[in-house]
Amino acid sequence: MAFRMTEQTYLVLLALADQPRHGYGIVQEVRSLSGDRVRLGAGTLYGILDRLVEARYAEASGEVVVDGRLRRYYRLTDEGLAALAAETDRVAELARRAQQVLAARPARPALPGAIGGPRPALGGA
Repeated sequence: MAFRMTEQTYLVLLALADQPRHGYGIVQEVRSLSGDRVRLGAGTLYGILDRLVEARYAEASGEVVVDGRLRRYYRLTDEGLAALAAETDRVAELARRAQQVLAARPARPALPGAIGGPRPALGGA
């Protein structure tokens, strides 16, 4: 079965690209990377991490007890870095194509009755 790269999964991989992080650190980095648009809950995050570990894109890299709580750190593997780079290239190419399509789009006259468009004449002539 092929690995499904969702936006949330992509952001988790990206959050791990520069350094190993524990769960809360990943959540905070994803929020930052997404401009506070993506907020991962614990269930979603650990589901994504389980799938990334299963796919060998990430691995646990250690545990530390802080204030009596266990923090498990995760890091990107070489396979995860390759998948992140490939997805980044794919999305960048898609964005380039979208920009070309939008730039080449001819201007369309507004439809009658549309906001800002000409209004049809009322009544008969």
